[in-house]
Amino acid sequence: MSREQLAVQRARKAFLTGRSKVLENRIRQLKNLQRFLVERQKEISEAIKKDLNKSEVGTQMYETLGLEGEISLAIKKLKEWAAPRSVEKNLLTLSDTVYIQPEPLGVVLIIGAWNYPWAVTIQPLIGAIAAGNAAVVKPSEVCVHTAKVMEELLPGYIDKELYPVVTGGVPETQELLRQRFDHIFYTGNSTVGRLIMEAAAKHLTPVTLELGGKSPCYIDKNCDISIACRRVTWGKYTNCGQTCIAPDYILCEPSIQDQVIEEVKKSIKDFYTANPKTCPDYGRIINQRHFKRIMAMTEDSTVALGGENDESDCYIAPTVLRDVKPEAKVMQEEIFGPLLPIVPVGGLDEAIDFINQGEKPLALYVFTPDNKVIKRMIDETSSGGLLANDCLVHYSVSSLPFGGVGNSGMGCYHGKFSFDQLSHLRGCLIKQLKMEGVNSMRYPPHTPKKLGWARFFILKNPDLGWMGRMAVLAVLVVVAAAVLQNYIL
Repeated sequence: MSREQLAVQRARKAFLTGRSKVLENRIRQLKNLQRFLVERQKEISEAIKKDLNKSEVGTQMYETLGLEGEISLAIKKLKEWAAPRSVEKNLLTLSDTVYIQPEPLGVVLIIGAWNYPWAVTIQPLIGAIAAGNAAVVKPSEVCVHTAKVMEELLPGYIDKELYPVVTGGVPETQELLRQRFDHIFYTGNSTVGRLIMEAAAKHLTPVTLELGGKSPCYIDKNCDISIACRRVTWGKYTNCGQTCIAPDYILCEPSIQDQVIEEVKKSIKDFYTANPKTCPDYGRIINQRHFKRIMAMTEDSTVALGGENDESDCYIAPTVLRDVKPEAKVMQEEIFGPLLPIVPVGGLDEAIDFINQGEKPLALYVFTPDNKVIKRMIDETSSGGLLANDCLVHYSVSSLPFGGVGNSGMGCYHGKFSFDQLSHLRGCLIKQLKMEGVNSMRYPPHTPKKLGWARFFILKNPDLGWMGRMAVLAVLVVVAAAVLQNYIL
C-alpha cells in the first residue's frame, strides 16, 4: 500500500469514528491551527523567505494574518453555520418541520499552490475542519521549504489522522488522485485543473477549482490617474506579480498611456526604492523555469520601464510594456510575473469588447469616478469578481464569495462560503402521521377535481406571518375533513 493510499485510508477511518463532526472538536482543532500560525510564525517566515524571498512582515500581511481572521470568524460563527436552517413552506407542508441540515461531505483532498503556499492551502483546510470533514493536505512541491515545515510541524497541532499532510511531486499527486475522495479542492492553473477534474470524474467526486487567467484592468481617462496607478502598481508587483488575481494588463486610451507609465514608475520607486533588487519587500520568481517563461513573453513587445533581470537570482525588475498588440506573446497566457502590458483601446466600448473576446477572468478591475462606467462593466462582462478603484482587496472580505467562472474556475470559498462549499446541505422534511385526508388528492384514482385541489395547494404560496400560518392550518384541517368526506367516505 502506497504512502498516499495509507494516508487516505487513515483519514477515512478517523472520519468514520465521528469525532470530526462534534462541534466542540471542530472548534478545538481550529484553535490549535490558529495557535500553530502564531507559535510557528518564525519557521513559516523563514521557509517562505527561502522559497519566494518574502519578508517576515510581508509573510504575515499576505499569508497568515488573513488565516487568523478566517479562523476567528469560523470559531465565532460555527454554531450558527452548522445549525438547521429553516426554509419557507408551501401550503401542503405548513404543519411539517422543514429545514436544511448542513452535514460533512467526508474526506476532502486539498491541493495547494506555491504562490501563497499558506494562504491558499490552509484557508480551504479551515473550511474543511469547520464543516466537520477529514482532509488530506497536499502542499505544492515547488515551495520545498514551506512544504517541509507544513509536513513536520502541522501534525503536532491538529489531529494527524484526520488531517494528514502528504508531500511530494507529480507522482505523489497522481497517486492521491487515484484514491476516492468526497471533494477535491484545487488551487492552480487551468491545465492541471482539467486533469484534476478528469481524475475526479472517475469517482463522481465534486471539485472546487480555484484557477486564474488574465485579469483585465481598465483605467478611465477621467479618473485620478496618480491614485489609480499607485493601487495598480501595488496589486501587480506584490509577490513579484505571482498572484492569481493580480491585474494582468492595463486597458486605457492612448492619450493617457505616457502618464500611466510615469505614475507607475513613481509608485515603483516609492514602494521598492530606486533599486528593487535590494529591497526586502520585493520578491523573486519561484524558479528558473518560470523566470525563462516570463522573460520570453517580452520578446515582441516594447519595454517602457524596468526590464532588468538576473537569472541566477530569479530576479525580474518591475516592468511595464507599452503599445502592446493583442497578438503579442505576453497576451496569450496568464503572465504570473512582474510584467505589466498596456494595451491601448479607443474607450470603454472597445475595452468591454476586448475583455469579452477572451476567457472569463478571475478578477476584473476598473478605475473610474463614473458609476455608469462601473455599472456597464458589471452588466456587460463576466468575471469571478469585480473591483472598482482598487486591486486585490476583495480577497480579504470574508462575506464575499471568492472563486472563478468558466475557465477561471468553479466553486467558491472564504468565510461561510467555505463552510457551505465543503458541506452537503441536506434537505429535511419531518411529517406526522396525521391529516391523511389532505393527502388523498395525490393518491389514485386521479381525477380533475383532485388536480384542482393540487393546483391550489401547490401554486398558491402566499407570504404569511405567524398568525396567517395558524389560520391557514386551521383551514387545512377543515379542508382535510371535507376531502376525506368526498373521497374516502
